[in-house]
Amino acid sequence: MSACRWARSLQLTLAVIKPDAMAHPIMFDTVHQRILDNKFLIVRNRELQWRAKDSQRFYHEHAGRFFYQRLVEFMSSGPMRAYILAHEDAIQLWRKMMGPTKVFRAHITAPETIRGHLGLTDTRNTTHGSDSAESACREISFFFPDFDVSRWYEEQEPLYRAGPVCYDEETLEHRLVEQ
Repeated sequence: MSACRWARSLQLTLAVIKPDAMAHPIMFDTVHQRILDNKFLIVRNRELQWRAKDSQRFYHEHAGRFFYQRLVEFMSSGPMRAYILAHEDAIQLWRKMMGPTKVFRAHITAPETIRGHLGLTDTRNTTHGSDSAESACREISFFFPDFDVSRWYEEQEPLYRAGPVCYDEETLEHRLVEQ
């Protein structure tokens, strides 16, 4: 149980462990443990596998770019795990933890990051994360259609911020502790 009380409002972000990391349990465990070690609250998570049309819908803004087809095929090649993470600066913290998108750059300039440590190629780079509050809201809705971001900020964020919360090993999520 964590009695952590947050000084500032919590922010949500989407984090995805991609099929390359999910295919290797040790890689998945490593990324999941880094999430916990960096004091993120895991609000929701789910394992899923996309069809090609799901990948096409999610990455539609990249249609026509040289990497689009490769990305669509890869993201529908196996299971992935999506998380809704909360932290005071969740978006920037998760992005910093992931490291540069270009794995070669990550290996050289940020080997301590997830991509620097575990990334294989620019497509098989282990993780995805939202790049802004707007994209976090949109992406969370895509992966978790039943999750209402606005309602969470209004009703749940003050409760999570005040704590206490505990981590449930079975669900791989944090939950509020009833007092």
